Amino acid sequence: MSLADLDAALHPLTGVDDVQHVVDLIGDAELALIGEASHGTHEFYAARAAITRALIVERGFRAVAVEADWPDAYRLNRYVRHASPDKDAISALEDFKRFPTWMWRNVVVIEFLEWLREHNDGLPLDCRVGFYGLDLYALHASIQAVLTYLDKVDPEGAKEARARYACFDSFEKDVESYGYSAARGFSSCEREVVRQLMELQHRAADYASRDGKIARDEYFAAEQNAKLVKNAEEYYRTMFRGGVSSWNLRDRHMASTLDALRSHLSIDGEPARIVVWAHNSHLGDARATQMGERGELNLGQLVRERYGDRASLIGLTTSTGTVTAASDWDAPVELKRVRPALDGSYEKFFHEAGASRFVLSLQSELVRDALIKPKLERAIGVIYKPETERASHYFYACLPAQFDAVIHFDYTTALRPLEITAHWTGREVPETYPMGL
Repeated sequence: MSLADLDAALHPLTGVDDVQHVVDLIGDAELALIGEASHGTHEFYAARAAITRALIVERGFRAVAVEADWPDAYRLNRYVRHASPDKDAISALEDFKRFPTWMWRNVVVIEFLEWLREHNDGLPLDCRVGFYGLDLYALHASIQAVLTYLDKVDPEGAKEARARYACFDSFEKDVESYGYSAARGFSSCEREVVRQLMELQHRAADYASRDGKIARDEYFAAEQNAKLVKNAEEYYRTMFRGGVSSWNLRDRHMASTLDALRSHLSIDGEPARIVVWAHNSHLGDARATQMGERGELNLGQLVRERYGDRASLIGLTTSTGTVTAASDWDAPVELKRVRPALDGSYEKFFHEAGASRFVLSLQSELVRDALIKPKLERAIGVIYKPETERASHYFYACLPAQFDAVIHFDYTTALRPLEITAHWTGREVPETYPMGL
């Protein structure tokens, strides 16, 4: 594809109809998976929020499911659905204490949560839009959530659950140490967490029928926490064995949680429409990437395999700018300069098109044929190492097979965390843009 062909195919983001154009591309899809090329870019977060608001208002989407842990996000769900004592979104975000805190404790998320709470105000309980987490890292928080639930509905069952979950006590809250020990053949909690989930499910009819809709919601949340404990135990047990098994387990967990949400939120047998927010590496079809070639699958692939055209996968990219990221795991958050896109990458190709921001549908035969040859694609997570840019942040992908559409911002700005530190100067203010895109 020449630059002239690309210019004719892309839709510049310049005015009030920009969000509507993306919504029209999503069409009648029941699942809208909207990605990001980093966990610290303002434009990515703002674009997802703007598109999601339109999908909720115009297309009846019932939930937002995000790359966050179930128990932490469920507190946000209670807040936006007017079912919590939290006085504001900042208070509701207090459970997000684990690195990287800025991924959800930032100004764009705050604004979206407050909008969602306002949108839900006055709506019937069944019609209120929820906010849920798909991830599985919060093993101990989910254990506590299960125990809190059972203390209320079944004190004897809570005693049994405490005895089973006590298997983790010798590791305190160091789940990595547990995983290392279990992977080497020492004591494993696998049997106990499986038994607890089975016991909870065995009592489901009793627990979930005690007080109508509210009881059903509370049981569903407890069951998801018990599932998270089971899957997180396996995740930490497998992560020290090498290979791709822990990555695949994590994304299978996210897919099964998404399926459970669709079923739980269904009305009159009609599954709920859901927007998903996660990194491109989770939402773009892994079969079209270098990761897929080495055996990794992801949420986007699993969703496509199950739902086909009923799901829309949208990737977000950038060429250069600034980003909020750390230099290593658990390191301080920093405002970093993003190096210009490498030659041979999709980002560099889009940069040369000359448009500052645009949407490109990847469904037309012209575009698919022209972009089908794999190129480099950049992925910045919570860690950014510009000194090893090629090795740390690029992989080969076939974009038209990976996504249904891509939104490109040629220059992007760092996401503003709620907590500004000495390492994050806060001097760079994201440029404003109509519609928040």
